[in-house]
Amino acid sequence: MKRLLSFCLLLSCAPAAVAQNWPQFRGPRASGVAEGRRTPVTWDATKSSGVVWKTPIPGLSHASPVVWGERVFVVSAESSNPNPTYVPKDRGIGLARGDEVKHAWRIYALDRKTGRVVWQQTAHEGVPRARRHIKATQANATPATDGRTVVALMGSEGLYAYDFSGKLLWKRDLGVLNPGLWDDKDSSWGHGSSPVIHKNLVIVQADGHSQSFIAAYDLKTGRQAWRVERGEITSWSTPTVVESGGRAELVTNGGRFIRGYDPQTGKELWRFGDNDTQVKQQAPVAAHGLVYVAGGYPPGRGFYAFRPGASGDISDKPGEPNAHLAWKADKGSPYTTTPIVYGEHLYTLSDAGVLSAFEAKTGRLVYQERLPSSFSASPVAADGKLYLSSEDGDVFVVRAGPKFELLATNSVGEPLMATPAISDGLLILRAHKHVYAVAGGK
Repeated sequence: MKRLLSFCLLLSCAPAAVAQNWPQFRGPRASGVAEGRRTPVTWDATKSSGVVWKTPIPGLSHASPVVWGERVFVVSAESSNPNPTYVPKDRGIGLARGDEVKHAWRIYALDRKTGRVVWQQTAHEGVPRARRHIKATQANATPATDGRTVVALMGSEGLYAYDFSGKLLWKRDLGVLNPGLWDDKDSSWGHGSSPVIHKNLVIVQADGHSQSFIAAYDLKTGRQAWRVERGEITSWSTPTVVESGGRAELVTNGGRFIRGYDPQTGKELWRFGDNDTQVKQQAPVAAHGLVYVAGGYPPGRGFYAFRPGASGDISDKPGEPNAHLAWKADKGSPYTTTPIVYGEHLYTLSDAGVLSAFEAKTGRLVYQERLPSSFSASPVAADGKLYLSSEDGDVFVVRAGPKFELLATNSVGEPLMATPAISDGLLILRAHKHVYAVAGGK
């Protein structure tokens, strides 16, 4: 009996017995961080070195993989045009041409250990209801899961919920979601904000030309629980639920206001004026008892570290201290990527490859270094390392800490636009044509 009890105790304490989940955009609590496992430093996917598996996925998507247990979920939009317009490194404002043809929006469940397609389902088929940027896709939003249900937002084609066997549970038409150039209502660059799950609700932020709202839907039934009109300009930012002091705040990044809502009711708790920033794409980040909010056009704008628990309008007032701001920076914010807080440092990565490290609690700049590439995917971190996936198809591995040290540059051979996932020591990469799981040579 003693031996049996000891064996059971060992099993209950063994870290390998519990799968490391990555349930939404940027993983647990939207942090971008996964700890507790060794993760790779070097690999070369072009030579199959360090590649655990490689699975082809038809179509285009910038959505990240999500992981729960032994399943990896990815989405895609496959055009009937065999050569759809797609320019990963584009820096202009061009719309995709020839996209007005039939597409199929699909969700795939892969085996986490082998990459085998366990099931796939076609959520919708038809001509897209909204256009996209030539750098974007018709499937930009990352799915979300609670371990029982996986929810996929297929842009203007609707919100879909499946169980883990691939059965469709419900779907909702959210209307045409068409964010574009903020002052040009004829532009449509593709919806990009990802759904998040909080308790019994799936929450969607949709700021565009035709609409600007945030809404919650019952995870079991799809019934709308609440909806709040926002009066915002276009944005692509994913909201973040922040738990602090016994209160949950749904923090949203918008061009006119950064806001906190009650995630169960949609009641606005606080707002902070951000001067009609023209583009917002970054998700809020919570760490060290603070909420970090960055981003916007023009690139290099300032960013903020808020204290949770505010109420009312907390916008800056000339000549008055702001008790709700721990610190703010006048410049240094990235344009596209979401920052990451890892250890004692806040890291930002510009589209042009400038990696900046700040003291997370004070905002003091620690270093700035340039990497030889351009970036759309957000940084992720694990095992004392930052992983930075580039539009050129390279993953830069940087040692975390106050001193810049590039540990490795690893080639995938395909553009990397989606933020990676990390699970049980695997770095899971959604590239242009494939999903890769790498474990590395060191």
